[in-house]
Amino acid sequence: MRLLIVGGLSGQIGLATRIAMDRGAKVTHAGSIDQALATLRGGAGADLVFCDVGLEIGALVRGLAAERICTPVVACGVGTDTRRAVDAIRAGAKEYLPLPADPELIAAVLAAVADESHQLVHEDEAMNAVLGLADQIAGSEASILITGESGTGKEVMARYIHRKSHRADKPFISVNCAAIPENLLESELFGHEKGAFTGAIARRIGKFEEANGGTLLLDEISEMDARLQAKLLRAIQEREIDRVGGTRPVKVDIRIIATSNRDLAEAVRHGTFREDLLYRLNVVNLRLPALRERPKDIRALSQHFARKYAEANGVPFRVLAPQTERLLLGHPWRGNVRELENTIHRAVLLAQGTEIGPEAIRLPDGTQVGAQPATPGSPVIPSQNVQVQGAMVQAGAATRSLVGRTVSDVERDLILDTLDHCLGNRTHAANILGISIRTLRNKLREYSDSGLSVPSHGEQRMAG
Repeated sequence: MRLLIVGGLSGQIGLATRIAMDRGAKVTHAGSIDQALATLRGGAGADLVFCDVGLEIGALVRGLAAERICTPVVACGVGTDTRRAVDAIRAGAKEYLPLPADPELIAAVLAAVADESHQLVHEDEAMNAVLGLADQIAGSEASILITGESGTGKEVMARYIHRKSHRADKPFISVNCAAIPENLLESELFGHEKGAFTGAIARRIGKFEEANGGTLLLDEISEMDARLQAKLLRAIQEREIDRVGGTRPVKVDIRIIATSNRDLAEAVRHGTFREDLLYRLNVVNLRLPALRERPKDIRALSQHFARKYAEANGVPFRVLAPQTERLLLGHPWRGNVRELENTIHRAVLLAQGTEIGPEAIRLPDGTQVGAQPATPGSPVIPSQNVQVQGAMVQAGAATRSLVGRTVSDVERDLILDTLDHCLGNRTHAANILGISIRTLRNKLREYSDSGLSVPSHGEQRMAG
């Protein structure tokens, strides 16, 4: 866990730094916003930034965005400094950490960033076979290609291999080749010199240099442009890279792991992927089976997510009813683990009683998993589950009640009701709504400016 502290180290933020170090974080310090941006440009890297609320956090967030550095910022300040805390969140800080520092709270923040989304949960024999091969090759220097459908956990597997390797104490750097525009990906990977192109205001160290000594994950490698594939091939072969606008090569020592949800051999046949690059990447291939091919993992992951989201939302933990497990095992899970996680998260919030029943297992559009769509003229078959019938009637009534209302009004009520349900927790509400925390904050600012009551963290909205 790499933590960048921005601000003076005297006083309470210095104490927070020592607590983070005691919790295993590798801490780098920058005294100002400009120094912090220069540190990150220089390749030091950070998984999380703690910034003194007294500094201009908006300038830091804008600087990170301009440099395409996707590192969350947590504002730190004295607990009674409410106005600065609000301003920091509005400026783009992910959270506000009150000082004096609470060791358990800092540990929770570090854990949420470091490991929460990277836990490898498995029980099925099909997955055990893949893990056996991963354990066997983790200690080598071989490049690895991890393939599988979207949502099967390819990045989680890559991190698992890194932790098992001789490079475990060195950086693990991930680049999503599909998410970065083609004209920016070269600079993102290899870095650039000052003045190399419009907007290159300073030297920027790329992901290859940032990962030096460790592991570089090239996620969705199949989306990389053919011209850039040639430069990547040379970097892997020669173990050196050329910064954009640079005058001399830079040596790097990294291990490459690549992922793809497409058939790269087929891409080679169609001329969209270089055959020589495929051979370089695919020294060892790990194919992750789809979730429907590992039924025991459906059960294990469902239980894991049920406990995780019960704790995250402050609701009682409920076990899965036997009929719910059967329903989950029969679903195709085309979105794999990612779809299952979202489904269980919804179920945790919708469940009532002592168990998570089948009626709580619903798709994003509200329909129940396993339900057969009605067709005109089809006979009505009495259901054995009265609760499901009642839920369907309520859903139909709720839908009819929306007729005549504007989309913006419905959206506003949905956002505010969800935030109310989450007791003002913006992060949880954004996850449930399926929108970014920034979008949610912009909407809430709009509602607040119009005079509506918006609940703060730990509060519920006043009626009326």
